[in-house]
Amino acid sequence: MMEKDFMTGEETEVSSDLPNKVFPVKPPPLTWQRKLNHTSDVPKEFSIRLREVLHMLPLGLRLFRHVKEEAAKGTPSIIDPYHKRLVSCYHGVPLGGIGGGSIGRSFRGEFQRFQLFPRVCEDTPILANQFSVFVSRPDGRKSSTVLCSTTPTSTDISGASIADIQSWDWKLNGEKSTYHALYPRAWTVYDGLPDPEITITSRQISPFIPHNYKESSFPVAVFTFAITNSGNTSADATLLFTWANSVGGVSGSSSRHFNEKMMMQEGVHSVLLHHRTSGGRPPVTFAIAAQETNQVRVSECPCFLVSGTSQTVMTAKKMWTEIKENKSFEHLKHDENQLPSEQGSSIGAAIAASVHVPPGSSRDVTFSVAWDCPEIRFPSGKTYYRRYTKFYGTNGDAAAKIASDAILDHAKWEQQIEEWQRPILEDTRFPEWYPITLFNELYYLNAGSTIWTDGSLPMQNVSTIPQQRFSLGNCRPDSDDQDDTSVKILGMMKAVMEQMQTPLTSNSAFGPCLLQNEEENVGQFLYLEGIEYHMWNTYDVHFYSSFALLMLFPKLELSIQRDFAMAVMMHDPREMKVMSDGTSAPRKVLGAVPHDIGLNDPWFEVNAYNFFDTDRWKDLNSKFVVQVYRDVVVTRDGSFAKAVWPAVLMAIAYMDQFDRDGDGMIENEGFPDMTYDAWSVTGVSAYCGGLWVAALQAASAMAREVGDDSSANFLWFKYEKAKAVYDNLWNGSYFNYDSGAAKASCSIQADQLAGHWYARASGLSPIADDEKAASALEKIYEFNVMGVKGGRRGAVNGMLPNGEVDLSGMQSREIWAGVTYSVAAAMIQQGMVDMAFKTAYGIYETCWSENGLGFSFQTPEAWGPDGEYRSLCYMRPLAIWAMQWALSGRAKSVRSDSSSLFEQQHHAGFERLASLLKLPKQEPPKSYIQSFHEFLCKRFFV
Repeated sequence: MMEKDFMTGEETEVSSDLPNKVFPVKPPPLTWQRKLNHTSDVPKEFSIRLREVLHMLPLGLRLFRHVKEEAAKGTPSIIDPYHKRLVSCYHGVPLGGIGGGSIGRSFRGEFQRFQLFPRVCEDTPILANQFSVFVSRPDGRKSSTVLCSTTPTSTDISGASIADIQSWDWKLNGEKSTYHALYPRAWTVYDGLPDPEITITSRQISPFIPHNYKESSFPVAVFTFAITNSGNTSADATLLFTWANSVGGVSGSSSRHFNEKMMMQEGVHSVLLHHRTSGGRPPVTFAIAAQETNQVRVSECPCFLVSGTSQTVMTAKKMWTEIKENKSFEHLKHDENQLPSEQGSSIGAAIAASVHVPPGSSRDVTFSVAWDCPEIRFPSGKTYYRRYTKFYGTNGDAAAKIASDAILDHAKWEQQIEEWQRPILEDTRFPEWYPITLFNELYYLNAGSTIWTDGSLPMQNVSTIPQQRFSLGNCRPDSDDQDDTSVKILGMMKAVMEQMQTPLTSNSAFGPCLLQNEEENVGQFLYLEGIEYHMWNTYDVHFYSSFALLMLFPKLELSIQRDFAMAVMMHDPREMKVMSDGTSAPRKVLGAVPHDIGLNDPWFEVNAYNFFDTDRWKDLNSKFVVQVYRDVVVTRDGSFAKAVWPAVLMAIAYMDQFDRDGDGMIENEGFPDMTYDAWSVTGVSAYCGGLWVAALQAASAMAREVGDDSSANFLWFKYEKAKAVYDNLWNGSYFNYDSGAAKASCSIQADQLAGHWYARASGLSPIADDEKAASALEKIYEFNVMGVKGGRRGAVNGMLPNGEVDLSGMQSREIWAGVTYSVAAAMIQQGMVDMAFKTAYGIYETCWSENGLGFSFQTPEAWGPDGEYRSLCYMRPLAIWAMQWALSGRAKSVRSDSSSLFEQQHHAGFERLASLLKLPKQEPPKSYIQSFHEFLCKRFFV
């Protein structure tokens, strides 16, 4: 058989004497663990200080008005600070693959956080969704319990009556039950429950399989139960799986839902729950299933009443009594012509698996739950199909088939998951907490509202494009013979200008257009910046999190980069209101890397973010260049390199305008023009300047890779010039925050070596001397890490040289999990491995330890030294995989060679391109109120 190397994706021939099934009755030794009765304080949201309130007051007022205006038009906003979500501290491993929707599950046994539609997150648990167990002995002893440590009240959080569900046996002793998590699997051990001589081990498996672009897209999870009888008498056990016909929230009480039984192959029984959604959302069908074997008997209750009233549907209480008394539903009469549910009533379904367990024996039972929602609908009116529909069709009738296939194939999935995880788990170089956290942080690739399309254009015809909008992405110059890419781009710009009268001019960031005829289209991937920050593929954050996709699903990583390469070539001058100062700015200008790929109309309307004019940000273009180069180095994909190279060169040329004094270095403009969008920066900065130096080196190396020697030489000259200016920030022990005159200009920024980190991660020459890099990292460790709670919180973003936290901006005083992980990665690259793990340990201690702050499986973007969080469930903490990339040591083998380059001080094509891409010099007028507010802030706060 063929075995896949999960670091490279390459397959090699191995022995075929591997078992067909794996039965890990016991959880592995390294897992995240909680007792089911574990309690913790509910995470506390951050508060803004008076100074910060005054500084951000105009933005807040404009944002409030903007949210109201967008709501009135029926379109969502990127953030709604006035909507409060249900926050808890009990999250566990979510269900499903990636991009097909997500259903969360708490370690207490609740199914919650339903994310089946773009941006929609229904946090409230659906208490009817449960596993339960019934055990009887020959001597007449009987015991039963719901396998959940929650005790429901008479109404759920939505206000619906669930008195019948409350009558179930909620008797689980959480102290005797332990949850184990190692994403994408989870185990729960119920020791002596409900019978003192019965141990039940449940195992939850979702198809998250690196380098697998088929099963990893499936919206399904499998649950296996091993029932062990340590008593002297046999036991009859029945496991019950109940599921409500609901997509979360109050949806179950809407009308026209119905359920039906379906028998599948190889003894798999299933019940389908057809949910008719409202509000223009696509319909969803759930399937719960169980496999009947020689030892397991399966029966179904296709419909029972969860809440409300009905003259024809059995109540939840009667359903429970039926299974408790008869051990199955075999004698239950069901009306095959059951009417759909009525308004105000909620229905559910149940499937039971009964097994006889002799003394001293164990028996296995397998269930699954799948959901089929093939369409993805966006507010723009465009509809796409999910990736899994390539294998199951687009009719929405595949839920039972998906559930059945999962039961039959999950052993193969587990084998591949174990082959992937085992080498890391067994690596003795790591502290035990590290591999556990490494795998569990991957939860976000499922629970980050991820979408994975089939790669095709929207189903309906794209509406006519306004004439002013255009893209160079689909345009080709008259001749391809030119070696100078800048000349090609100029020809493409000329061609587009001549076509501007054509109404169907392409204007999208649709990356598959860059694929060659023979290249596979694996679809397009979207994930939110955070479940509270609604922007798809936020690029300045993806910069950190992309290591996870690159190492595990590199084809999806390249797909994202193609989308942004197309977006660089896109121009959309429609005006957008900027929240920070009330001015208007073009939505997206030619040559600028967008902040995000959009929200309401992804790929076709980029830059949903409107707090600042991100066309003037100083980190996005550099991040695009260094990411693309890193991805070329890792994947060795020459076709990808050639396809995106014009966008890379254009991104560099666009940034040339921000080198105001011609010294080769870009300058920040005195506002938060970077990923730290609540922390102003002026002049040359360690963060943006370092990224720019790394980007120039990466662009030069990539130019040589694609055969553009003239650009390679010129960009190398610019790199050396910029690097010399960057070195001026060095103060003897670290790089100053920026070259300004403010007190915070000498702040010790945790992220000051971001460019250096990425350069080394890509095999490029370091942009800081080893001695300087080591000194800066030691300074960060001493001040930013150990200076806050003794290193038990992570690295604070900014510290002043006197040991005080930098309070110049809201984000300077925050600790960002993703940044701390990236700092640790830089330390590993520098050979400071012990320091790296001590640095990252603060994130584990805060988020994942038993004494932490309840952030497990919802790692926030940020928290303060006192633990108050901002933005739960965020993208950036996936950066822990940058640590794993550094530990793998693979970047060392691809160190670039600059020996063949020579100094070229001028490049006519590049200079002409940079001139054409310059933004207008005049600034849009600000209101008198805004100008007065800025004067006050500068007078009293700076």
